[in-house]
Amino acid sequence: MISVERVVLGLFVNMGLMILTAYPLSKSSRVFTGQKIYMNLVIFAMLFSGGLIPTFMVVKELNLLDSIWSLILPGAVPIGNVILLMNAFRAVPKSLEEAANIDGASQWRILGTIYLPIVLPTLATVTLFTIVGHWNDYFGALVYINKTANYPLQTYIQQLSVEVQNITDPEKLMELAKVSNKTLNAAKIVVSTLPLLLIYPFMQKYFVTGIVVGSVKE
Repeated sequence: MISVERVVLGLFVNMGLMILTAYPLSKSSRVFTGQKIYMNLVIFAMLFSGGLIPTFMVVKELNLLDSIWSLILPGAVPIGNVILLMNAFRAVPKSLEEAANIDGASQWRILGTIYLPIVLPTLATVTLFTIVGHWNDYFGALVYINKTANYPLQTYIQQLSVEVQNITDPEKLMELAKVSNKTLNAAKIVVSTLPLLLIYPFMQKYFVTGIVVGSVKE
């Protein structure tokens, strides 16, 4: 349930911030003053991160350790996905926005009723990336979570593997000898991949289309 909570909250936070970042950056510098400056900042943030120790210090100072938000907020704006969405927004015909402006539509309405439905394949693609990223991440909990009870599934499985290798009690070793490493690893793989296998069939049809729409601009 901790993994599910992380995926759900992370998906809402990531998608909301990615859309609100990509939409204005997709505008020209004539429409969005300072667009080039913000775009350079986004590219810089993609190439250079603050580092693990400074990020940990920020999370600690904000009293987010051992909370679900410590697993979500440090990666709240994935820049790669922002660029995919930004290119998809740029591919939308400008005449649609101009017609909406003439009818008196606000930017929020243009975004919600014109842009988002058109770039739905790209939205589905970055949604899939976000879900897989949150579900498969185990390292974040090792850094920010101290209580084992608050570990997500992937971190728990990784720690389980380590703990099994460090067992020295003869009785426990005898019990573990009945189960081979291959059996244990196979069980871990099945448990951790089942949720993603249930999601992929519903989003597969958008995947290739979303990548093409998000990467090609005429």
